[in-house]
Amino acid sequence: MRTLTRIAEMKAVVKELKAQSKSVGFVPTMGFLHEGHLSLVRECRKSADATVVSIFVNPLQFSPKEDFEDYPRDLDRDRRLLEGEGVDFLFHPESEEMYPEGYRTAVEVGGLQDKLCGRSRPGHFKGVTTVVLKLFNIVQPDMAFFGQKDAQQALILKKMVRDLNLDMEIRVLPIIRDQDGLALSSRNTYLNPEERQAALVLTRSLAQAKLMFEAGERTAGSIVTAMKNLISREPLARIDYVEIVDLDELNPVEMIDRDVLVALAVYIGKTRLIDNIIMEVKGEAKRGEQV
Repeated sequence: MRTLTRIAEMKAVVKELKAQSKSVGFVPTMGFLHEGHLSLVRECRKSADATVVSIFVNPLQFSPKEDFEDYPRDLDRDRRLLEGEGVDFLFHPESEEMYPEGYRTAVEVGGLQDKLCGRSRPGHFKGVTTVVLKLFNIVQPDMAFFGQKDAQQALILKKMVRDLNLDMEIRVLPIIRDQDGLALSSRNTYLNPEERQAALVLTRSLAQAKLMFEAGERTAGSIVTAMKNLISREPLARIDYVEIVDLDELNPVEMIDRDVLVALAVYIGKTRLIDNIIMEVKGEAKRGEQV
């Protein structure tokens, strides 16, 4: 595996790969890799001739009150994991390389970025879209891989790719969970043992939603209320949001008459965790369809 830190170096490598008619797959990350990241890497290796992984903790997507300085980092460990997975290129630029003095350009996807996580993290998704577009322009991937855990991010990035006519594909892969069901996240390392156990309330609340839906409940408000009641019984948990939204615009739905995203963000102690499931309306007339 070759590690690159300069944009010019990465672009030169990509130019050579393209000259050889090789497809390029890309997995952008902020490092401190876990099995969720590695599942993306494995799918990328299956799908592309060359696999590029980036590790860059992007300052633009952290507010002044968030955990940019404390965000977990372990480049040596990450490099060993990526070498073990057969990654071809690691792109690891410094902040000054990505945002040199005088940098002032930003990218926004209006509307979608202000819902769900965007309400409590203003400016977050502008930072995400800005850095990802820069990375896409540098790496020029034919396909890029993201996880379903960050469902809002994936939807926003898909919209950005369509709106800006980027000649690439975004693939979104399933959430990878620990044995007890907790969605894998680099921020899970912040949790002490008591908080780690308390965090399972996110998984249980999503399971509650699924059970109610499978039992025939279609009123979104009833499911959300049941989820909030379950979470509120955990002393270490504080709800940011629990919502059931459509898969196009992330607008709350009243009746589940189409496929929906059940999404939540919950503070466990000081750590903010997110999770979600998609509930599919199968074998039923969806909104706008004739019975």
